[in-house]
Amino acid sequence: MTNALTKLMATRDWILADGATGTNLFNMGLQSGDAPEMWNEEHPDRIERLYREAVDAGSDLFLTNSFGGNAARLKLHGAQKRARELSRISAEIGREVADRYDRPVIVAGSVGPTGEIMAPMGALTHELAVEIFHEQAEGLKEGGADVLWLETISAQEEYKAAAEAFKLADMPWCGTMSFDTAGRTMMGLTSADMATMVEKLGNPPLAYGANCGVGASDLLRTVLGFVAQGSERPIIAKGNAGIPKYHDGHIHYDGTPDLMADYAVLARDAGATIIGGCCGTMPEHLSKMRAALEERPKGPRPTLDQITDAIGAFSSAADGTGDDVAPPRRTRRRRA
Repeated sequence: MTNALTKLMATRDWILADGATGTNLFNMGLQSGDAPEMWNEEHPDRIERLYREAVDAGSDLFLTNSFGGNAARLKLHGAQKRARELSRISAEIGREVADRYDRPVIVAGSVGPTGEIMAPMGALTHELAVEIFHEQAEGLKEGGADVLWLETISAQEEYKAAAEAFKLADMPWCGTMSFDTAGRTMMGLTSADMATMVEKLGNPPLAYGANCGVGASDLLRTVLGFVAQGSERPIIAKGNAGIPKYHDGHIHYDGTPDLMADYAVLARDAGATIIGGCCGTMPEHLSKMRAALEERPKGPRPTLDQITDAIGAFSSAADGTGDDVAPPRRTRRRRA
């Protein structure tokens, strides 16, 4: 498939994605409980700044401000009929920003979970989920997104519905899940489960991986779990900037720019191609990550001990894939 992201991956050993959306927007004045997507219309200058600061810090790819821009999530704010429109505006702003640079910059249309439980456990049917994701995908496509970016998914049923919807929109896509419960997603999937699922999809993503979760150490262990399955599909690592801590009425992430620089290099050496940050990751983190990826030579795949020595302890003893904490060795090389 010929598209901007595939072309960029063909010429680069690694791609730096962006950092946090929510953390940065809260620093700009977003209030808890507000829908960030409304800012696409109400404060487009702030959304432009969000995108621009990521690119200026070194990001090759940034996500649009549309994570909660699906009808199911916007219903909480009485804006369910504006899902396509608000997503389109988020991508339009992104397209304008990306096109100003004299280097390739990828606009990735962010698509988050619906917030509903899929049938048979919940009321959200496969057909309705596909419809919800398709509507948002069309808006992002109209706005000029290069690629769709599914993120923070916990249920494989929702991941599969999004894959089907993105095929209807005829758009390339990437997709990450969040592993935040002893190496598993909230719905119980392991890194091995995800790697297997992705390869069986009728419309597989260009790249897959993990975002958010508990902390950078856990996310790197999950990356090693993906690599162990031997897939040649590019892997995404988008970890949080440390661990959230409540201080003076606000949540702060304790990951320093230097720590995130170490994380970025470890992610690359572990086998990830697209590397970025999630919650708590600011432009100053991205700048250090870019410099480290450019200046430090590629090293051998890190061990679990090397990860914890550099980044910090894991949040759980097991990685979710079995009794043995250490992930098995991969059997085949992955294309860069």
